[in-house]
Amino acid sequence: MTFETERSGRQPILNLPPATKVLLVVNLMIHGARLLLSSDQDDLFIALFGFTPVRLVDPDPYFWTAVLSPLTYQFLHGSWTHVAMNMLGLAPFGAGVERRLGVARFLGFYLLCGIAGALLQFAVDPSSEVPLIGASAAVSGLFGGVLRFGEFRQGFWTIVAVWLVMNVGVGLLGAPGVDAPIAWIAHIGGFACGLALFPVFERFRRY
Repeated sequence: MTFETERSGRQPILNLPPATKVLLVVNLMIHGARLLLSSDQDDLFIALFGFTPVRLVDPDPYFWTAVLSPLTYQFLHGSWTHVAMNMLGLAPFGAGVERRLGVARFLGFYLLCGIAGALLQFAVDPSSEVPLIGASAAVSGLFGGVLRFGEFRQGFWTIVAVWLVMNVGVGLLGAPGVDAPIAWIAHIGGFACGLALFPVFERFRRY
């Protein structure tokens, strides 16, 4: 085999499956497009399409955006650092889960984990007026799904416990370089959804 043939058979460094790649690009594009908005316009956009729990119990004239917000908030981020951190989680965890579930089931699983994070946030603090944004709950659900790959391996529950303690600790104490509050409750909601529902999604995958 020649050197050129060997080179042509190599896999690309970022060999992501299609849905994971699309989610990554869409998140980056949306955040980039928001830079074209004025500060006031962007604040309004976040207010409408971020997930603000109180809007579900105290409807406003744009209530339809509140109904959609458990989905739309997953594609909004506070900064390039915020979106980059989530995409660094999405790439490896999403690739692993998508290869196990296939495109359609993966997308359903990912979005449902994000919705579960928003709903838990609502259940804990329905009167909150602080918009929740970011893909962290959905990515946490992907991590929960990845853990189910090796559920019966030694150390599974230790990893779950460490992850929960870390998220609660960072949520309560904050993280270095991050000024905004961290939605650790939503992270736990997404993670729990991923742990619970991954076997259901995998059971009905096509072989």
